[in-house]
Amino acid sequence: MTHREVLTALSGLLLGMFVSMVASTVVGSSLPVIIADLGGDQSAFTWVVTATLLATTVSTPIWGKLADLFNRKLLLQLALVIFVVASALAGFSQDAGTLITMRVLQGLGAGGLAALSQIVMADIISPRERGKYAGLFGAVMAVATVGGPLLGGVLTDTLGWRWNFFVGLPIAVAALILLQRTLHLPKRPKTKVSIDYFGIVLISAGVSLLLLWVTFAGTEFDWISAPSLLMVGAAAVLLIVAVVVELKVAEPVIPLGLFTSRTFTLSVVASISVGVAMFGTAVFLSQYMQLARGATPTESGLLTIPMMAGVLISSTVIGALVSRRGKWKAFMVVGSALMVVGTLLLTQLHYDTNYWFVGTAMFVLGAGVGMVMQNLVLVVQNTTAVKNMGVATSTVTFFRSLGGTIGVSVMGAILGTVVANDIKTGIASLPAEQQAEAAQTLGSGAIPQVSQLPDFLRIVVESAYGTGVGSVFMAAVPLAIVTLLAVVFLPNADLGTQSAIQRARAEQRSGTPLERELEQAGEEMFEVSEGSVAVPITGSFAAVDAGRSPKGGRA
Repeated sequence: MTHREVLTALSGLLLGMFVSMVASTVVGSSLPVIIADLGGDQSAFTWVVTATLLATTVSTPIWGKLADLFNRKLLLQLALVIFVVASALAGFSQDAGTLITMRVLQGLGAGGLAALSQIVMADIISPRERGKYAGLFGAVMAVATVGGPLLGGVLTDTLGWRWNFFVGLPIAVAALILLQRTLHLPKRPKTKVSIDYFGIVLISAGVSLLLLWVTFAGTEFDWISAPSLLMVGAAAVLLIVAVVVELKVAEPVIPLGLFTSRTFTLSVVASISVGVAMFGTAVFLSQYMQLARGATPTESGLLTIPMMAGVLISSTVIGALVSRRGKWKAFMVVGSALMVVGTLLLTQLHYDTNYWFVGTAMFVLGAGVGMVMQNLVLVVQNTTAVKNMGVATSTVTFFRSLGGTIGVSVMGAILGTVVANDIKTGIASLPAEQQAEAAQTLGSGAIPQVSQLPDFLRIVVESAYGTGVGSVFMAAVPLAIVTLLAVVFLPNADLGTQSAIQRARAEQRSGTPLERELEQAGEEMFEVSEGSVAVPITGSFAAVDAGRSPKGGRA
């Protein structure tokens, strides 16, 4: 495929991925307004984000496994339809519970789009060339992740927060049409399909229960308590049984043999904190801007531009350099180091921190995420067998979403605890009359609208959230260090020059041990009139004349 043909084929993918990411992040800067309007509290605030991430996390490996068994184009369109319907219904929510339910359905569709777009890209583009196109996906994710809150702020301030959910509908319809017209994949051979339903249920239930525990612990019940022990114990049992099932079934949801690969295992470990950095900053920096700095939703979105710029610039530039030079390790090490530095800088946030410092910290963290995020998927796809391409790709995405989900839940619990303690301490230092007014104003536990608070109480709330958000990022520092170590120890394998479709065809041709050995040596097979022979292709051959034109080979 020419560069133009590749871009045409990827257009629907990019648009579908963009609309799914935007719909997930567009509410970032508007959530304080949305939750206040629907009468929700800090738990509801966290759940609106966590619900989508939870559904995305649980569904991602399932979509990946289905991609190895069924028509990938049809699965993409199905995921997009689920997402569109859920987004439209979310816009009509009348309470926080309905909104959270619709966000779960959004997450199911988003999980399919996130996993399948990467899988299809591996089908049509070789690892060596994939860097520059992966940069496009990284740029789309960057613009959607950080630009979504800006768009949401503008819509909330002008048309109302419900338009956050309606704005993506025409884009999603356009993506469906583009996918149908531009994406053409080879027909998959008809094979007997075996779906691991038991494994799907066990993994989904175990992971969901674990994430629910992380979400509710510290707010609904103590971290060390009977409910905690019950939920963690049940999750552990479910996941242990899931491992046993996955070892025995013919088509496991997550083939555990993948973890014997050092590249795959280290990439999974590294992807966890990338998810924390990507999702955590989008959620809690918006709260910081509005609740600690008094910014409007639009201003909050504008103030996160440095993060978007860091991801956008680094993902596109580094992606192009990876394709040009065929080298990726140094870029990922530098990116991981930048993630550590950026996270450390964000731990210093207070309600009166200079904006230039906040912007610098966001840019540094964004640049690190842009260098690492897409390249983790690239190195896994480069070393994975074609038959496991879908599930391997989706598993890396799964753990990135898992890291983001757990990260947002834990960071939300930390923020809620720190803010509650600081507000309680701040109110205790006020005169008796102001203490009574403060108790009446904040007694419901709902997230306040800072602009409507009296000045004396506004100072207390802004100070509490400023300190709280800084404390939140302290929890992300150890994970960023783990990512750096994992990337340092990744095997520095050369990038392949064949797409997944080309590799699959080569594997089909490699029937005998001799043929497989020649194929691994980078040689092509030719069919001639007298039978099949292996003809080495080297730089010195311009063509091969064996009495008949070659079939299936190239000079």
